[in-house]
Amino acid sequence: MDVGAETSGSNSDANVVRLRIPARAEYITLCRLALTGLSRIRQVPDETLADLKLALTEATSNSVRHAYSSDGQGHVDIVYELSHDRLTIEVLDDGGGFEPASETMGADGELSEGGLGIAIIRAVADELEIESSPAVRGSRLRFVKLLH
Repeated sequence: MDVGAETSGSNSDANVVRLRIPARAEYITLCRLALTGLSRIRQVPDETLADLKLALTEATSNSVRHAYSSDGQGHVDIVYELSHDRLTIEVLDDGGGFEPASETMGADGELSEGGLGIAIIRAVADELEIESSPAVRGSRLRFVKLLH
């Protein structure tokens, strides 16, 4: 497990924390703890923090469950960027990619189980980007929450 912190050169008021965890469910708690720590730097309302923890849990769980085989080999990188008006969280893996559209809707047009996590993140975040493809290794999910 690797942890790093830095102040971003492009935006001098941003705090950036990078966390690399093994792709195993028991490490997801560390992602949530890092988020809680960041919320102490810039006051984040309790309700917003709870929503962000849920979104982060869904994003990292998707990488842990779907990117790698069941043996937990691999890692998930989480990058937190906190500035005066927003919190950006990026979750990256180099496992098997997926088709983002198929992750949200099942063949019958209903919300799929995997799509529920994406729907939760979409509901919580002000911005959401997903980069993945079944033909390419790795996935990137980035979401932004504006802090007022």
